[in-house]
Amino acid sequence: MLVKWIRSGVVDRPGFDRGQRRWAALTAQPGFRGQGGGWSRAQPGVAHLFAFWDDRRSYDAFMAGPHDGIAAAQQGTFELLAVHLFEHRLDVKVGFEPRFTDADLLRVALCKVRPERVDHFTLMQQRVWNPAMAGSPGMLRGVVGQGAGNDFLVLSMWNSATERGKYREGAVSRLSERAELDTDVLSVAGDVVDVVQAWTV
Repeated sequence: MLVKWIRSGVVDRPGFDRGQRRWAALTAQPGFRGQGGGWSRAQPGVAHLFAFWDDRRSYDAFMAGPHDGIAAAQQGTFELLAVHLFEHRLDVKVGFEPRFTDADLLRVALCKVRPERVDHFTLMQQRVWNPAMAGSPGMLRGVVGQGAGNDFLVLSMWNSATERGKYREGAVSRLSERAELDTDVLSVAGDVVDVVQAWTV
């Protein structure tokens, strides 16, 4: 499975929102599995979107075909800040599905992992982080993907900000130390996203 993460700085919020609804046309595309996103809590005017495809071939066919026609509806409403592609590596919890309809909040982290620590980082996702998140009330599902170089995406979906807050307060520093996160990564950049259900495809 291929995961696409788009981060945009929106200059025309109503226009962007209207254009985002046009992406419902994705349901007709071969290999498309789901898309959703919302607004950053920390950065006003920043929108995050996550799209899921069966594989790179189906995604490339869409980009070479219908993509530009759908995207035209949002022209001038945003500036593209970043686009990342990741190959699925791990589920957080079991049986990840790209569904957003039951999610209220997304937590996204981009981890730049030291080349010699990739295997250890991946192992710690399996043995330390995933069990901790999977056991947290309110955590619905998540996915870990590997991108260009040694960039890793960790995306988790939550049914409420309150439940995610409980997990963060008690667990993150302890888990980071146990997983040797500071040794594994060069940097971690993240955000918390309020899901806009009207953008869900």
